[in-house]
Amino acid sequence: MNRPRTVESRARPIVRDPQRLVDRMPWTSLRLLIHGDEERRSQVISRLQTFALELLRWNQGVSNLISHDDEPRLVERHIAESLAGADVINALGCNVLVDFGSGGGVPAIPLVVAGVGAHWTLVESRRNKTLFLRRAIQELALSNVDVLTGRLEVLVETEPDVLRCDGFTSRATTKLGPTLALAARVVSAGGHAVLWKGSGVHEELAASASDWGRSWEAPAAHVIGEGPNSIVVFKRKQDS
Repeated sequence: MNRPRTVESRARPIVRDPQRLVDRMPWTSLRLLIHGDEERRSQVISRLQTFALELLRWNQGVSNLISHDDEPRLVERHIAESLAGADVINALGCNVLVDFGSGGGVPAIPLVVAGVGAHWTLVESRRNKTLFLRRAIQELALSNVDVLTGRLEVLVETEPDVLRCDGFTSRATTKLGPTLALAARVVSAGGHAVLWKGSGVHEELAASASDWGRSWEAPAAHVIGEGPNSIVVFKRKQDS
């Protein structure tokens, strides 16, 4: 008699060869998102390939950093969307940045590799993911990036000076209202919160306007590509 398949066997992800995945990705599509001459663009892309390979190896062997369904489209879904914030952050003049919920290193690590910002602090509450972040930083020899393990709502109490910044980034973490409430604790007056949001951003803005409006000016939204995702920028008000 045939036995029914278990839930575990049905959910088992497809194992793909990380190097073959990286080799097949559309890396040339990133050139327009990277500033500099062709030599510099090639150097940045080469380092992003190193990052992608490490992420995929870790994703399949150690800890789930991104959806396994997203592995073949790592460039389009994660790296390109991260680099879409480069011009935005550079135009704001942010130099000292905190990335909240860094997870698999996006958007922060692609932005660091592209030369955005002078110093970054990556905050992630799950230890297995901070281990990956430190591994990626080591592999890429990034000297201007620190990693903090812990929940941001705790760290704002215990590490306030370390987290003081003029730029705050977050991608695919908590709702807009709670994220901005935490960002207001660490972003200096006149600094900015740069948030990667999905199609529900307008509903989130409306639902929490009475909360974020106390600390932040009305935002500007930058649609990524043809949408529906966007980068929403808030400016920290002067403290009253």
